[in-house]
Order: sequence, then structure tokens, then C-alpha cells
Amino acid sequence: MAQTFLPEVGPDAPVYWIDGCRHLMQRDRVMQKLIPQHSGASLVSRGDAFATLARSIVGQQISVKAAQSVWDRFARLPDKMEPAQVLKLKVDDMRAAGLSARKVEYLVDLALHFVNQQVHPAAWADCDDETIIKELVAIRGVGRWTAEMFLIFYLLRPNVLPLDDVGLQKGISRCYFSGEPVSRSEIREVAGSWIPFCSVATWYIWRSLDPLPVSY
Repeated sequence: MAQTFLPEVGPDAPVYWIDGCRHLMQRDRVMQKLIPQHSGASLVSRGDAFATLARSIVGQQISVKAAQSVWDRFARLPDKMEPAQVLKLKVDDMRAAGLSARKVEYLVDLALHFVNQQVHPAAWADCDDETIIKELVAIRGVGRWTAEMFLIFYLLRPNVLPLDDVGLQKGISRCYFSGEPVSRSEIREVAGSWIPFCSVATWYIWRSLDPLPVSY
């Protein structure tokens, strides 16, 4: 039997990444071709809970390029991207950075949840995914998709399948269904062979659309 190709990864890659790649390439022909095309890169955590959630809110319903542009302008406003600093910002300045009135409200509510200790980052390492999602969606502007991006990009959870993610839907459509629209049940069926490394597979599906890795 031919030896499975394993991609090169940096020191900041999740500890499960190589095992995930091995699993996916052994069970999925699309992954067998896709993973070798993106050796040298992997999922990497930004390492800051508040900034990761704030970035996800900024990126809602706009393109990756537009989200990066707005984030860059917004991130220059506070001295540090910390909850207390964000609460000191003027609404007009946040709007001028390109944020909608609603996203400004969401970011303020996010900051208040952290300042008032209504979220518990120190406990998340010991919580399952659904428990964390339940806590996060109590914040205005944080829906399930945003919570799932947080699980993937901050907590580096290995088995998250963000069914509502447009990139995942589009990538699965192109890679598995010749561009035909796909249903949630079809996505689940494809992902059946990915378990327990759905996050890894999702990351490579995103790369099939945009080779440049995005971090939230």
C-alpha cells in the first residue's frame, strides 16, 4: 500500500493536524488530492478570545476582503483590542471605520459581556462544543456561525462542521457535486467520513476556494 502523503506544518499547527490529514486522505478522495496542494500551512489560533469574536462580528455578511479592510481600520481605534478599550470608543469613530450601526451595538455588547464576566473563557477548555456555543450565542450578534468560527479559530476544536458557512457550502458544491447547490443533509453526508476532524476538512475546503488562509 502506498504511503499517505502528509503535509508540512508549522510549530503553531494544532496537535491533531497531521492525524487529521492522515484520516481525511485515507477516507476521502477529494481530500486526498486537496491536502497536498496546501502543504506548509494549517489552522492557527490568534490566541485572544475577545479579538477573535470581535473579528467574527466585523466579518459577518461581507466578503473576506471587505472584512479585512474594516477590521484594519477598526483595530487602529483602541490602544489595545481589549473590551475596556473598545467601550471607550466613540460611536462616530467606529462608524467611520466602516462598521454598521448594528455591528457597533454588537461589539459594545460583546465588550460588556467580557467586562462584566458574563462569559467564562477560563472554563472553556473543559467544556464541550455545544456548551460553549450556548454561552456565546447569548451575546448580541453572536449566532451559531460566529460561535463555530470561534471554536475553530480560537479554541482549535477539531470536529466543528459549520453547516451555515457559505464557503463550506460553495466548496462542497464545487468539489463533490460539480457545482450543483447542496443541502444541509448532503453536507452532513459528505462530512460523515471526515469525523472526528471536520474542522480540518472544512479548512481545506476553504483553501479550495481561496488558497490564502484566513484567521478570525
